[in-house]
Amino acid sequence: MNATTAKARAADAPVPVLPPNAPRGGTAPLWRRVATAILRLGRWRMEGEWPDEPRLVVIAAPHSSAWDAVWGFAMLLAMDLGVVFMAKKEIFVGPLAWYMRRMGGLPVDRAAPGGVADQVATRLREADRMWFVLAPEGTRRRVDKWKTGFWKIARAADVPVLCVAFDYPNRCVRIGPLMRCSEDFDVDMVGIRAWYRPFMGKNRGTV
Repeated sequence: MNATTAKARAADAPVPVLPPNAPRGGTAPLWRRVATAILRLGRWRMEGEWPDEPRLVVIAAPHSSAWDAVWGFAMLLAMDLGVVFMAKKEIFVGPLAWYMRRMGGLPVDRAAPGGVADQVATRLREADRMWFVLAPEGTRRRVDKWKTGFWKIARAADVPVLCVAFDYPNRCVRIGPLMRCSEDFDVDMVGIRAWYRPFMGKNRGTV
């Protein structure tokens, strides 16, 4: 395959190429092809470029349907992107524990002193490469205020926040701006919510 053909195939792919510092998931080539085929059949794609950052907090919204996980997970597999998400430590038992860790699950103790945000921030600070993903709305229902956890984690770990949006009318997941948190959550949220405002999830938007 010559360079021109390779570039054409990359441009036609439903997901972008990962930058060098992005964490990899170790997905087998077969499953990458399966995930890519699913995205093509569903006519879903991801638009934008991932920042070349080894450590990030990635927020995804609007989160209004269980289908978000289906398309999002297919994109992760197709790109071989390794992400981390949090789940309560009680479900990390038996065979499920292996599966949860394989998918990027991070067990957290909700009763631990300092709270969940401190546990995740510590892991981020200590990791060479780690992209931590969460839905800041905290539910599939419409909410007026987003949870502050992503902001607290990013500030405590001294990492940027990357905005990612579900755009269901266009069957697209859009990679948005990279931002550094200030000392004022409310001020930061003005810019974040403004960027998300045009996008519509499967069942609703963000405002």
